[in-house]
Amino acid sequence: MEMQKDFFIYQAQTTKFAAGFEVEKAQGSYIYGKDGRRYLDFVAGVSANTLGHSHPKIVEAIKEQAEKYLHVMVYGEYAQEKPIALCKLLAQSTPEPLEITYLVNSGAEAIDGSLKLAKRYTGREEIVSFKNSYHGNTHGALSVSGNEAHKREFRPLLPMVSFIEFNNEKDFDKITEKTACVILETIQGAAGFLIPNDNYLINLKKRCEEVGALLILDEIQPGFGRTGKLFSFEHYGIVPDILVMGKGMGGGVPVGAFMSSKEIMESLSHSPKLGHITTFGGNPLIAASSYATLKEVLESGLMNEVDKKEKLFRELLVHPKIRNINGKGLMLAVNLGSPEYTLSVAKKCMEKGLIVFWQLYRNEYLRISPPLTLSEDEIREGCQIIIDVLNEN
Repeated sequence: MEMQKDFFIYQAQTTKFAAGFEVEKAQGSYIYGKDGRRYLDFVAGVSANTLGHSHPKIVEAIKEQAEKYLHVMVYGEYAQEKPIALCKLLAQSTPEPLEITYLVNSGAEAIDGSLKLAKRYTGREEIVSFKNSYHGNTHGALSVSGNEAHKREFRPLLPMVSFIEFNNEKDFDKITEKTACVILETIQGAAGFLIPNDNYLINLKKRCEEVGALLILDEIQPGFGRTGKLFSFEHYGIVPDILVMGKGMGGGVPVGAFMSSKEIMESLSHSPKLGHITTFGGNPLIAASSYATLKEVLESGLMNEVDKKEKLFRELLVHPKIRNINGKGLMLAVNLGSPEYTLSVAKKCMEKGLIVFWQLYRNEYLRISPPLTLSEDEIREGCQIIIDVLNEN
């Protein structure tokens, strides 16, 4: 247990109860511990490992790029094969007017960049976000996240940010001609995978257009096929002005991006120049992994299987202790009633060889966000472990 001991001594911790699980290797749907056991992964690095662990096409893409070159210049100066291919494929795979992508290092940085872009393009200062939203932990992303308990100790944050209630159209009057942008998770993640009501996003987009505000959709979690579409906004009949992505985009490497029209995005290039700048954004190694991930998601047929897999999860996870299941596709939150019980269930599942987690704001919800590559047999295996734990505890 020397590695675990050093982990707690030398590596900064985010909670007082980190597991310290010692990882040996990871392959497909499983993580292998130094204890000699394998663990079925229903979390996928919190929605990051879209194609499972160490997918051969991703590993090969990384190796191939590593043999050519790694970092050569700060973002936006040199033409490099994989970043260009990634941006081009994104443009070909998304509806108009989404056409240009700015590659960055994380979802939180992409949120910050998108807020700057909206302010610069509109010339406005006010931002409207949502209660119980989560957009990341940089100062900008934290400013537009809607849980005060997670940010009060880090104030002052960005000024002129107001919050409205998700799925409440009566709040639309708070979106005005002074609003630069409305920023929204298409599916609210930390709040328990809450999905928008019918026509809610259509009416929200209409309100933004009426007052000249930009609509930013945060698809950091549901993007890259997790709901059965490349991006979850495709289920709801709208296209955002700015699209933010991250997590599953890289297939297991750190990446983020924001995407918009040429007209909007060009406003970051002048008055002042370098409206957003990043050293490692668009890194060729990361872009190679992201391109391989996107190509496989688009060509493999995995998105066509998501609906069937969701139905199987819902069919198998029926128990008196399960109050309800939120979410869409392979982005599900299982309500077990209390944070204490949910954490206990997660721990017991781990002991039986299944990795599950909990929601950031709503700890009573058990997170299920497995790789898209998860098989039906693996779904059955993991769900049986959850049911067994619920029966025993």
